[in-house]
Amino acid sequence: MSRDSGEREPLLGNQPRKRAGSNYTGEEGGLSSNALPPSHERETEEEESIMGFTVVVKRAAKKQINACCSKENLKTKLPITKWLPKYSLQALQCDLIAGLTVGLTVIPQGLAYAKIADLPPQYGLYSAFMGCFVYCFLGTAKDITLGPTAIMSLMTATFATSPIEEDATYAIVLCLITGCVQLLLGLLNLGILVNFISYPVINAFTSAAAITIGFGQVKGILGLTHIPRDFPEMVYETCKKIPETKIWDLVMGLVCLALLYVLKKLRTINWNDDLDGPGPNRCVRFCRYLIWLIGTASNAIVVISASGVAAILISQGKNNTLSITGHLKPGLPDFKPPDFSYTKDNITITASTIFSDIGAGFGIVPLLGLVELIAIGKAFARQNHYKIYPSQELIAIGFANIISCFVGSYPVTGSFSRTAVNSQSGVKTPASGIFTGVLIVLALFTLTPLFYYIPKSALSAVIIFSVIQMVDVMVVKKLWKTNKIDLIPLFITFLSCLGVGMEYGILIGIGVSMIILLYPSARPKIKVEPGGVKVVKLDQGLLFPAVEYLQECVLEANEADGKNNSVVLDCSHVSALDYTAIQGITELIVDFKSREAKLVFAGFPKNVLKHLQVADIPELTVSSTVQEGCKLLQEELTPEFPGVQHIKVEFNSRL
Repeated sequence: MSRDSGEREPLLGNQPRKRAGSNYTGEEGGLSSNALPPSHERETEEEESIMGFTVVVKRAAKKQINACCSKENLKTKLPITKWLPKYSLQALQCDLIAGLTVGLTVIPQGLAYAKIADLPPQYGLYSAFMGCFVYCFLGTAKDITLGPTAIMSLMTATFATSPIEEDATYAIVLCLITGCVQLLLGLLNLGILVNFISYPVINAFTSAAAITIGFGQVKGILGLTHIPRDFPEMVYETCKKIPETKIWDLVMGLVCLALLYVLKKLRTINWNDDLDGPGPNRCVRFCRYLIWLIGTASNAIVVISASGVAAILISQGKNNTLSITGHLKPGLPDFKPPDFSYTKDNITITASTIFSDIGAGFGIVPLLGLVELIAIGKAFARQNHYKIYPSQELIAIGFANIISCFVGSYPVTGSFSRTAVNSQSGVKTPASGIFTGVLIVLALFTLTPLFYYIPKSALSAVIIFSVIQMVDVMVVKKLWKTNKIDLIPLFITFLSCLGVGMEYGILIGIGVSMIILLYPSARPKIKVEPGGVKVVKLDQGLLFPAVEYLQECVLEANEADGKNNSVVLDCSHVSALDYTAIQGITELIVDFKSREAKLVFAGFPKNVLKHLQVADIPELTVSSTVQEGCKLLQEELTPEFPGVQHIKVEFNSRL
C-alpha cells in the first residue's frame, strides 16, 4: 500500500512494533504530540527499505555462492572429477596409444597449418600442446583434441596478419580475445545456442569435412605440393598435377592404407567362444589381448614402421626418395602474457592499431571456433554414445585459448582429423591429451631428430583411413523415409561446405534449418470444410510470426462465398500470447465490427485469459468452448446480422 495512505506493507515479514524513544506504535494514527516529524519518518522508512534490500541481496549472494561451491557444481565445471576416480589401467593403455598417435599426427599438421596462418612453422606446434592439457581437466568429450586447424589458421591469416614479416603479435592477441569471448559465452550458459544445430546439418558438415580432409590428404599420398585448401581448387589442382606423382610416396601411402585396414580387423575379431564351455585359458586370453592391442595401436604402428623405412632409405643415401616431415626448431617460447604493441626497425605497432586491424575477427573467429568444436563434439558423441555439455565445452575452449596465448599460440579449436584419429585409436578419456601434449613438448626439446623421418604419405594414410568412415551415406535413405524436408538442410549444408568453405557452409545450413523450423509458426496450412458454424482452429501458440497470416485467413473466411460471415476462433491450444498477437486480436475485432460481423474467441486457457484481461481489449467476446461460441453466434448474433453465413474451417499448423 502506498505511503500516502498512511499504511505500508511489512518489510521482510516484520510486524509493526514500537520504536524506542518515540510514541510510534506501528498503528495508523499512533503518533502522539511528541511523534517524529513526517520527514524523519520517511527517512526511517527508506533506511528500513535499504536494509531490507541489503538482506535480500546478501541472502541471494549466499545462496549463489553455496550453489557454485557445491560438490555437484564442482563436478560439472571440472569434469575430470567424474572420470578420474574410475580410471583403470586398460583406459591408461588406450589413452597412451591414442595420445601418442595424435601427437605424431599433429606435428606435421601443426607445421603446415602455421604456414596457412602466415606464421613461422614453430607456431603451429606452440598452438598444439597447451589446449590438450587444459581440455583434459575441463572438457566433456573423450574424443576431442584441441589445437590448430585449417579453418582457424585461415581465419588467423585473414584477420591477424601482421604488417611485419614473421611477427605473431596479431595472432596471439586474437587468441586471447577469442578465449575471453568463448569463456564469457560459457559462463552465461549460452551453449544452448548449439541446440539449434539440427542432426541433418551436423551430419552434412561431418561428411563434407571428412571428404574435404580426406581428399586434402591425397596430395600427401601422391607426393604433390602447392595444392590449394579450398575444395574445388584442391580437386582441380590435384588432378592437374597427377603426372607429378612421386612413386615412392604413392607406394608408401597405399601400403600404409592396406596395413591400417588389416590391423583394424584384428581389433574387431569375433572369437565365437562357447558360452556354456569353460572359456579360454590365461595364455589364450593374453594372446587375444595382444592382438587387440596391436589393432588398437594400428595408427602408431604404421607411423613408426614407415618412419623406420624412411630412416633406412636416408641412411643408404636416398635422401629424396620419400617426402618427410623435416627439421623442427627445438625449444619452447617464454611463458608470458601477449604483447599489445610491437616495435622493430623503427616500425611501431600500437594496441589501438592491432585492435582496429583485427576488427570483426574478434567476433567471427570465436563463433567459428564454437561451431566447429560443438559440431565435431556432437558428431563423435553421437557416434560413440555419450553426451557433451555445450556450455562446459565453451568454458574449456575459452580457458584453452586464454592460457595458450601465453605460449605464443594462435586461436585453436577442435580438430576434426585428429579427433577422428583419436577416436579410431581407441581413446577412453580426455587424458589422452596429456600424452599428446607431452609428446609435442618433448619433440620441441629433444625428439626433433626422431620426427625428422616421419613420411608425410604415412600420416596422410592415417588421416584418410580415419575420416573416411565419418561419411554417412545411409542418412539420405533414413531421412527420405522419415521426413523428406530434412533433406533440404542436409544437401544445402553439404554442398555449401564443399563449395564455399566449411566455415560458411555450416552457417548456411543452420540458417536454412532455422527457416524450416520457424516456417510453420509463420505460415501454417488451412483446411476448409463446408457446413456448420465457421470455426478457425489453432493448433499452437499465437505469436508474432503468425499474426498477420492469421488475420488474412480469418478475414478471407469472413468474405467466403461473397457473404458476410461471423467466426469462432478456437484458441484452446494457444498457450502464450505476445504483444503483437494482442494487437492483432484488437485489429481483427475492429475489422469485424466495421463489417457488421462478430468474432468469438473460444477456449482460451486461464493463463492467456489473464493477459487478455490486463490488455483490456474493447468489445472482446470470449466463450469457454467452441460449442458455446457457435451457440452464441446462432442464437444471439444471427438475428442481429441476418446476412451471416456459416462454414467450418480447420487451422492446421503442421508443415
